[in-house]
Amino acid sequence: MDINQEALKLHSENRGKIEVVSKTKIKDMHDLAVVYTPGVAEPCRKIHQNVSDVYTYTVKGNMVAVISDGTAVLGLGDIGPEAAIPVMEGKAVLFKYFGGVDAFPICLATKDTDEIVETVTRIAPVFGGINLEDISAPRCFEIEKRLKETLDIPVFHDDQHGTAVVVLSGVINALKLANKKMEEVKMVVNGAGAASIAVAKFLLSAGAQNIILCDSRGIVYEGRTENMNSAKEEMAKLTNKDKVKGNLADALVGADLFLGLSGPNLVTSEMVKRMAHDPIVIAMANPIPEIYPDEARAGGARIIATGRSDFPNQVNNCLGFPAIFKGALKVRASEINEEMKLAAAHAIASVIPDNELSETNFIPNVFHPEVMEKEAEAVAQAARDTGVARI
Repeated sequence: MDINQEALKLHSENRGKIEVVSKTKIKDMHDLAVVYTPGVAEPCRKIHQNVSDVYTYTVKGNMVAVISDGTAVLGLGDIGPEAAIPVMEGKAVLFKYFGGVDAFPICLATKDTDEIVETVTRIAPVFGGINLEDISAPRCFEIEKRLKETLDIPVFHDDQHGTAVVVLSGVINALKLANKKMEEVKMVVNGAGAASIAVAKFLLSAGAQNIILCDSRGIVYEGRTENMNSAKEEMAKLTNKDKVKGNLADALVGADLFLGLSGPNLVTSEMVKRMAHDPIVIAMANPIPEIYPDEARAGGARIIATGRSDFPNQVNNCLGFPAIFKGALKVRASEINEEMKLAAAHAIASVIPDNELSETNFIPNVFHPEVMEKEAEAVAQAARDTGVARI
C-alpha cells in the first residue's frame, strides 16, 4: 500500500483525524449540574464582570482557529474549502501533538477578503490565536494585515511566517558551516508567492543585505511591469540593490545561497556550478524539489536542504507554528511580532550545538526532544521583552 492509499484508508476509517473530547467526566446529576446548569452560570458571571477571565474559565487560553478558504492548498492550488479540510485537520493534529495546543479547522466558503476578515473577527472570542493557512497571494497579505489591526490576539499566517522562521534557522546554521556572514552573502529566493516574499522579508530583518527575488518571469526588479503585483513591487524596492535583470540562471551567478519555494526541476547542476564557493542550496518545492540533492552536490553544493522528509535537513513548518503559538499563548501575547519570530528561529538553530553541526545535520529533526520547549520559551520571553505579553 503506497502512502496515498494509506492516507485514504486512515481518513475514511476514522472519518477525519480529530474529535472533540471532554476534559471532564459526567457520572451523575451532580457532575451534570457543575458542568452545565446551574453551575455553569457562575463562570459566565465572572467573565461578564471581567472579560479577561475568559482565559481562566474557557478553552480560549489554549485554542487556535486554523482558517483557510482553500485557495492555495499544499501544491494542489485552489481546490475549495471542503477539499482543504483534511489539511486543516492535519494542522490541528500537529498543534496538539507537538505543542500541546488545541486547534480547530475552519474552512470558509468565500474568497472575498472583506467577508473573510469579518467572519474571523466575529468568531475570534472563542480563540486565543488565529492561524491562517493556504490562502492565495496577494489576498493573504491584506487579510493578515487587517486581522492584526482588528484583533487583540495573535494572528499568524503560517505559510508566510512559519516557513520563514524555519528557513532562517537553517540559514543561520548553514552560514556557520560555510563560515559566511548573513550581511555579506548573496542570496537568491526563487518564487514570489506568500512564503517566498515572507522568507525574503524575514531574512532582511535578520541582517541579510543582498537578496534577489525571482518569479516565473525571471528576476524581480524595480521598474519591471510584466507579471507584477503590489507585493512584488514592494519587494523590488527592498531587494536587488544592484538592479540585476535576467532569469534565475543569471541571478545565481556568484550567489552564496539558493532558496527555492517555487516548482520542480528549475535548477540544474550547471547553474549550481556558477554559484560562489561552498554554495548553500535549500530547495523546498514539494514533492519534487527545484533540484535534487545529488544533482546539487554534483554541481558543487556543499550544504543542502529540502522540504522532503526522506533527505537530511528537512525544512518542516512543524518546527515552527506549534511552539510559536505555545509560547505566545503561555503569556497571553496580543500578537506574534518580529522579535518573537526571530527568537523562534534562533532557538531552533541553537538546538544543534556548534560541535554537532554538519552538512547532514544543520536543521533539527521535528522530533528532537528539546526543540519545542526551547523554542516556546524563547518566544514567550521575547513577548515579555517587547511588551506584548499580558501575563
